[in-house]
Amino acid sequence: MGDTTVRTLEGREAPAPPVESPIEQGPDRATDRRTPWQRMRAPRRPRIWFEILLIAVSYWTYSLIRNAVPEQKAEALRNADWIWRAEQTLGIAVEKTVNHAVDSVTWLIVGMNYYYATLHFIVTIGVLVWLYRWHPGRYAATRLVLFSTTGIALLGYYLYPLAPPRLMTSEKFIDTVLVHHTWGSMASGDLKNMSNQYAAMPSMHIGWSLWCGLVIFAVAKAPWARILGLLYPTATLVVIVATANHFWLDAVGGMICLAFGYALAYVWYGTLPHRLPRHVAPRPAAVPPPVPAEVPAPAPAPAEVPPTAASRP
Repeated sequence: MGDTTVRTLEGREAPAPPVESPIEQGPDRATDRRTPWQRMRAPRRPRIWFEILLIAVSYWTYSLIRNAVPEQKAEALRNADWIWRAEQTLGIAVEKTVNHAVDSVTWLIVGMNYYYATLHFIVTIGVLVWLYRWHPGRYAATRLVLFSTTGIALLGYYLYPLAPPRLMTSEKFIDTVLVHHTWGSMASGDLKNMSNQYAAMPSMHIGWSLWCGLVIFAVAKAPWARILGLLYPTATLVVIVATANHFWLDAVGGMICLAFGYALAYVWYGTLPHRLPRHVAPRPAAVPPPVPAEVPAPAPAPAEVPPTAASRP
């Protein structure tokens, strides 16, 4: 501990001035003592122009790479046959039954076709906007989960081309978009030439919808919102199977990609996204610590005046 007194110029001792702690100095006087690595990993307030540009460029890159993967039809169909046989061995090959049963209800299957085509993007963008507006401290980490999930999925499309069930020649799956003349898939009808039809593994409909559902369940306060968050990926799973766009195991692949995304975010931020503060903490001001003020020397004591003759008794 240090001395509690100081010596003045006159040689006398006086109490030392109190030393302010960083907390007592206040936010305006605190200094940023973090290392560059710590500052880089700390959550930051998102900027709207940067986020719009990032999402646009990322989706364009995703579509470009996904559609640039060679459409290896023969290998994709062989992989689809292997997946189908594996599911039969596991006793979960019920996709054809679900596909034919739902297709018999016209209004239901038409609704699922539009669900497959639209909500995949609408809900995902809506959750991003919601996080940006009301949970800016958790936005960057949660966005990292989504982007890394999509990035690892692109690797799966390249390494494992897979035909969806509706394109299998050996089985009688129904392509519900073609049968009911609805716009429900970028890989059917007039739009099939704009998308790689043999990129079914993993299913990003499941990866993205499960990301949305987990974020809503972990962050939302209203019970009804949390319930809807869990129902959304469940309904998506039924839709991708009923429309014959994916196998059950494609959904498992999407879940594995999402787990990778959460693992990467945990390593980078040191915790799960929903455990980060809701709002971004203000940056400490980079100012030098205050200099203690000089202690003024005490005034000299008045000299004693000898008593005069008149004042003597």
